Amino acid sequence: MIGKEVIGDATLYMGDCLEILPTLPKVDAVITDPPYGLGEKLQGGTWGATPELLIWDQAPPTVDHLLRLASLSSVTVFLGGNYYGLPPTRCWLVWDKQNAVPTMADCELAWTSLDANTKRLSRPVGRVEHGHPSEKPLDLMAWTLRTVKASGTVLDPYMGSGTTGVACVQMGLSFIGIEREPKYFDIACRRIEQAYKQRPLFEAEPPKPPQQLGLEAA
Repeated sequence: MIGKEVIGDATLYMGDCLEILPTLPKVDAVITDPPYGLGEKLQGGTWGATPELLIWDQAPPTVDHLLRLASLSSVTVFLGGNYYGLPPTRCWLVWDKQNAVPTMADCELAWTSLDANTKRLSRPVGRVEHGHPSEKPLDLMAWTLRTVKASGTVLDPYMGSGTTGVACVQMGLSFIGIEREPKYFDIACRRIEQAYKQRPLFEAEPPKPPQQLGLEAA
């Protein structure tokens, strides 16, 4: 059964993205972090490598499915994109994990559909804070949105605990999220609702140029 929650400019679906995606229109960006299929390879050094993660990360999406997702937008980002055999890209997004332990990858690569230069963010790996075993840092997702110049409506068909949605709320973007696990869906709903409560009611206006203030530019 498909569930649906609308919170501000965020529309959240609980269900299988394979069933829900055909009902959605095209969006302005697809930014998501699917399972990588590394469950049996994880050695336990990753801070989130709990038995729950070993189970969750067993069934990665197929390349055909990811390419269908990419067809929904001209701006697409797949975290862990190096694991899927996707077409070549010039614009990889590289997360340099400053405090990675020896059994953890030093970097994470995100595949993009963009014809642009590869970009890198160096930041520490955070710990799981909201209950999802593969949770990504909020500032990583915000950096991703800024780097690909996301605008309009962003789709995350593997929403997890809603980190991409929270970043969209903070940046004034509309969001569509899909998550099939009820536990993670409920966490995402709470986080996105809280993000709206914390967002200022009125955005600060940009400073007016001197001419509009009746002053001459220096």
